[in-house]
Amino acid sequence: MTRQSVNTATWPDSRQLQHILIDIAEAEVLSRYRHPDVTRKSDGTLVTDADLAVQSRLIEQLAASWPEIPLMGEEMTAEQQQALAAHDCYWCVDPLDGTTNYSAGLPYFALSLALVVEGRAVLGIVYDPVRHECFRAELGRGAWLNDEPLRLHRGPGTLKECIAIVDLKRLTPELAVRLSNRPPYRSQRCFGAIALEWCWLAAGRAHLNLHGGQKLWDYAAGRLIFSEAGGVFNQEATEQERLGLAVRPALGAVDEHLFRLWQTWLQQAGFPLAEAG
Repeated sequence: MTRQSVNTATWPDSRQLQHILIDIAEAEVLSRYRHPDVTRKSDGTLVTDADLAVQSRLIEQLAASWPEIPLMGEEMTAEQQQALAAHDCYWCVDPLDGTTNYSAGLPYFALSLALVVEGRAVLGIVYDPVRHECFRAELGRGAWLNDEPLRLHRGPGTLKECIAIVDLKRLTPELAVRLSNRPPYRSQRCFGAIALEWCWLAAGRAHLNLHGGQKLWDYAAGRLIFSEAGGVFNQEATEQERLGLAVRPALGAVDEHLFRLWQTWLQQAGFPLAEAG
């Protein structure tokens, strides 16, 4: 692990970061919306000129104010990501969460930025430029939506009353079929932008989520916002919740009661689970 001397007094607050993301979104994302240049990466996933422009602008602007903190982004090579994630303090960026939606003209995408310190996300910002909604959180201090405090209320009493955000594609075929044919919840959605889905959970727009494998930039900011709003998620206890590049399954619920019901149902269905966090 690379040790760094980072002066905590120079860390930004989340309000500074939200203004940076909003400005970049206007200049680089909305300006290209509905006519982006789209290419395919070696792993088959899409990347647009907006992804690359946002990542480049963030590297430049964040380094200008906080040069001691490196940036690790989705649109870097695996070798670069491994080297940057070895630092004790770094930015974690998904420059365009929901690239497939964006490239197809579907209005559900966001910019996602987290500050990771000693393996924990301590700041998180997710900005939805279509709806002009900026979600942000500071570890131990709370979450906000457009500067209004974001706090979850108790959800429904049973799974059958819940709306669930479920990505069936990354689940086992057996579990996906079971959820499709005999779902324990009332209704299911999948929007195609993981960081923003965590934020919609934090806003109480759904009650449960399930995903077979999320990458660090998918969840670092959004899950912090969800947690600071009062949500409950599965935590890798063996890693002491130190964030890393390993792909992780994810499940969450808007309160502890629903999390236990959801966890129990998934355990019985054979889904690999960790502890609540």
